[in-house]
Amino acid sequence: MREPPVLVDIDARGVATATLNRPERGNAYDEDLLAALIDGLTALEADAQVRALVIRGAGRHFQAGADINWLGRASDYAPPEAFTASMATTTAMQKLNEFSRPTIAVVQGACFGGGCGMVCCVDVALATPEALFGLTEVRVGVAPTPISTHMVHAMGLRHTRRYALTGERFGAAEALRIGLVHEVVAAEAMEGRVAAVLDACFLGAPGAIAVTKHSFLSANGLTLDARAMAMLAHESWMQRNSAEGHEGTAAFRDKRAPAWYAPAKP
Repeated sequence: MREPPVLVDIDARGVATATLNRPERGNAYDEDLLAALIDGLTALEADAQVRALVIRGAGRHFQAGADINWLGRASDYAPPEAFTASMATTTAMQKLNEFSRPTIAVVQGACFGGGCGMVCCVDVALATPEALFGLTEVRVGVAPTPISTHMVHAMGLRHTRRYALTGERFGAAEALRIGLVHEVVAAEAMEGRVAAVLDACFLGAPGAIAVTKHSFLSANGLTLDARAMAMLAHESWMQRNSAEGHEGTAAFRDKRAPAWYAPAKP
């Protein structure tokens, strides 16, 4: 039997772990992974036993963004289905960002597109030195609007503008410098560091933590209402279903440069 695309576990202490579980695809998300992540976050939010949440990726990579095959399918959806697909990404990020308990991301390997969005949505982001990051959506003709607000919140507008518009890849040291991650931790020391951060969280009163987190987000305009989410999802599907979206995903699958690329002349 095929394993679920997101594995959810809660230990005796109340630490929940949500593991993105498509290692054969670098944990790239499709409609099934997004639905499982939304359902998992919703259930964990309602579970009084949960004191903290750790997000992980199975296998070599944390999360390689949107599955290119799913993007190709979604680019041909009719408007209602296309909007629903983009709303799923927007909702998953919103639920993670506004989760009422402390959240930690453990990043290894590739962390592209929506993977960076997830990192922007957690309270503590830890990465191994070998982790590789990129806001690469524009290179396949789509726009990162479902994660755009979260990127600006985490990295500031200045750094977001550079990396979301150029699509450049960058390493863990740069991710630390621009505020995308909080710490770079050697792989062999990662579990000990996660345990230490969790222990620090457990010293805080659960109710006080929830109120503090909500206050930080809401008082600074960092929560999303239904209107804002709908706008972000609408912008997302419109660009994905555009001629550029079709060309970009086709070029990626064909391993060629997209039609809009103009190489420098010698």
